[in-house]
Amino acid sequence: MDGLKVHGLVGVGAHHLTELQNQTTKKLAELKAYLEQQLTENEDKIKTLRSFLETVDSLLAEKSYRKLEIPKSMVETAPGPPAELQGQVITTMSGVVLAEVFVEGSNLKIVPSKTLKLDSNAPPLTAFLLGKVLEPMHSGDEEAARKKGLSPDRVLSYRVDQEAGVLKQLQVINYGDERRLNEIRNAVRWALRKMYEKTIGT
Repeated sequence: MDGLKVHGLVGVGAHHLTELQNQTTKKLAELKAYLEQQLTENEDKIKTLRSFLETVDSLLAEKSYRKLEIPKSMVETAPGPPAELQGQVITTMSGVVLAEVFVEGSNLKIVPSKTLKLDSNAPPLTAFLLGKVLEPMHSGDEEAARKKGLSPDRVLSYRVDQEAGVLKQLQVINYGDERRLNEIRNAVRWALRKMYEKTIGT
């Protein structure tokens, strides 16, 4: 009789354990479905946010380049630069002038503000602007030239002028078309802003 009771208790315990496992499995399945749903919804949100961010970044890029106004008297009395020379300034969001940008023909020249001491070895310049933007463009042009798709004298090149570790000037020769010019200017703007943030400790 006692043996039957023990056997019965074991059977009840096993049944309860199986039911508990089934409930746990069901809860885990529900949690998995919920997480997958949240992931899908958030991916859509992230795509939308990225689209908004790209639009805002594009607008900021336009706002951060201000054309230089040259007094009329200076144009009349002093021998000015060639007519195709276009001057602009790159500023921070708060209006601090970081550099002057000159486009002359197919060449681009960036001259940092004389009041700033921007590190010529800073990662935003060396790793990003040079390593991720200009060098790939240079390599792509060289490859196109080897395949006879681009004249060798149209290959993009660049030169960094520095003095005692301070960036003095960046020149880009043969920047290419308007799309690539805008890409370079946006990259320059981002790099200079990051370099400036380093100088003020932010």
